[in-house]
Amino acid sequence: MMKTYFNIAALFFLTVSCKNDSDSLIPFFALSNDLKEISGITYFPENNLLWTLEDSGNANSIYGLNSNGEIVKNITIENTENIDWEDISKDKDGNLYIGDFGNNDNVRQDLCIYKIDKNSLDNESTIPEYKISFAYPEQKDFPPKKTAMFYDVEGFFEFKNNFYLFTKNRSKGFDGITFLYKVPNVSGFHEAKLIGKFKTCDNYKYCAITSAAISPDATKVVLLSHDKIWLFENFNDDNFLNGTGTPLDLNHFSQKEAICFKDDDTLLIADERIKKTGGNVYEVSLEKLKSKP
Repeated sequence: MMKTYFNIAALFFLTVSCKNDSDSLIPFFALSNDLKEISGITYFPENNLLWTLEDSGNANSIYGLNSNGEIVKNITIENTENIDWEDISKDKDGNLYIGDFGNNDNVRQDLCIYKIDKNSLDNESTIPEYKISFAYPEQKDFPPKKTAMFYDVEGFFEFKNNFYLFTKNRSKGFDGITFLYKVPNVSGFHEAKLIGKFKTCDNYKYCAITSAAISPDATKVVLLSHDKIWLFENFNDDNFLNGTGTPLDLNHFSQKEAICFKDDDTLLIADERIKKTGGNVYEVSLEKLKSKP
């Protein structure tokens, strides 16, 4: 009888394991308990470090994580306040950029991006090399009407000396539209330029955009929501949203807030820790996601 129970238990474990392997994201590593509200990640293959930060209400610091998820670098960004740091990106030279543009209520008029020089990433504290401030020329009211709350951003990346920001639609009657804005990577104030838009779906819970990334070879762009990504390929120049768009289900729901490329095929995705769920970094292959029926 004991052997029968053992065989049944083993079969159950194998079935669950196979289901998780095929249908769900598998954690690459667990995040430190000190990082409960992760909001952005970017990867440095040269030293296998994942740089991250947290959003509103947390420290004005960035963190370097090793492949076990341990915090091996903790840099205070002086002369700044973490009003709502929503994403982190890098340029081709290895400089980091902090996006302080979270705008849940669409009332902010102090949106900005901080440049962190690559040569300061071994320090315990640093001052931004410069600050890029910007505004959306389409926004006339602070806040706008509830049906026009288009001016929150949680995802961006740097590409060819410009920033590309993808809005998180918070409008009443959510229709899934995300707007793409372009801001020059130049110190000072700029008006963001609206260069495209894309419709995800009309369910806010599943289709609001929480992060974005571009591949190292600049042939792919991904947008993240809580349970899926949208992959864009075959675009020209920076008309990313005019490329071939493919929705890819992750078959895993959590408060995913951050995405980046590890290499041209591999993605890293991070979610916030909420009670007993999340708080992980996941690794997933685009080719495997695309091959799923």
